[in-house]
Amino acid sequence: MSVDGLSGGVAVTGQSSPEPRGPRLPEFPWDSLASAGELARSHPDGVVNLSVGTPVDSVPPVLREALAAGADSPGYPATHGTAELRSAAVEALRRRHGVTGLDAEAVLPTVGSKEFVAWLPTLLGVRPGDVVAIPELAYPTYEVGARLAGAEIVRLAPGQAPPAGTALVWLNSPSNPTGRVDGAATMAESVRAAREVGAVVASDECYLDLGWRNRPVSVLDRAVSGERPDGVLAVHSLSKTSNFAGYRAGFVTGDPRLVGNLLEVRKHAGMIMPRPVQEAMTAALGDDEHVRQQYERYRARRERLWSALEGAGFRIDHSEAGLYLWAGGGTDAWSTVDWLARRGILVAPGTFYGPAGEQHVRVALTASDERVEAAARRLAE
Repeated sequence: MSVDGLSGGVAVTGQSSPEPRGPRLPEFPWDSLASAGELARSHPDGVVNLSVGTPVDSVPPVLREALAAGADSPGYPATHGTAELRSAAVEALRRRHGVTGLDAEAVLPTVGSKEFVAWLPTLLGVRPGDVVAIPELAYPTYEVGARLAGAEIVRLAPGQAPPAGTALVWLNSPSNPTGRVDGAATMAESVRAAREVGAVVASDECYLDLGWRNRPVSVLDRAVSGERPDGVLAVHSLSKTSNFAGYRAGFVTGDPRLVGNLLEVRKHAGMIMPRPVQEAMTAALGDDEHVRQQYERYRARRERLWSALEGAGFRIDHSEAGLYLWAGGGTDAWSTVDWLARRGILVAPGTFYGPAGEQHVRVALTASDERVEAAARRLAE
């Protein structure tokens, strides 16, 4: 052992640091946008950041009031959430999406949807050697979750059945990034194929309230999963339609047996939504007016950006629902990112979501009206 007299520290010689033993994860996609972001931020009129679907509008007052009313919560909250929250989720799905027959006990609040997506394979007991099937173009955290569990990943083209050995199938309609909507018959076939190989179905329905040209359907609709949601989970988030991203609030529901198993694991792991957030979430699920107002804000921004992008020579594919426009610029994704960044507009390359996105970029609707108008002006120059 040698002593470093200059620093007063002790240096141990003859030993090396242990090698990291965690899972090998892909690079965090948005880190690779650093240079494009720097270029976009150099625009004299400032950046228009359309690369991430993060809300920019205020949290509705009714939600903030409920959060404040629940602030005096010194005790531990319930992992299962309050009975009022669970009932509010069941009623919201019935009013907004026609989902009936759900058991309020089979509702489980989550700390946002991203943590749930990332940990679901592990929480379900997916093991190394199992397969997690994700869409051909998919939210990157589906892959991350599979890697955390040590599972293999298969990307399924539309209509492709999962292979034998698949333990979990992710569905996503409306799609992030493409905005594609699968009809009830298509989703029902996906559920049937997953059940045939013994896989759990997890349907990411975070954009279900944002139907534009086509009305999305929940996996829990009886036309999709049948009379019983056996082996089926629906994942919901309040981040987009309630501007709730900063609160970290979502929920999962579906097969009571699966939800019950997830609840037990999450109780042991301390995956608990804070009680004030539970109160705010209950208020959000019970109020449809703020959802309607936010829908209209996104509708207007969508129409303005769609028109401006087409005027600049872009082609918009799918984009029937959800929070994004799936735009093709006639060249590879990164060249399009650079072209837009030189105009102070930052978007996400389609390759973030899979190799099939190499000719597209994802354009988010989450910018203020003023910034959306700035982007439209720049695209017209």
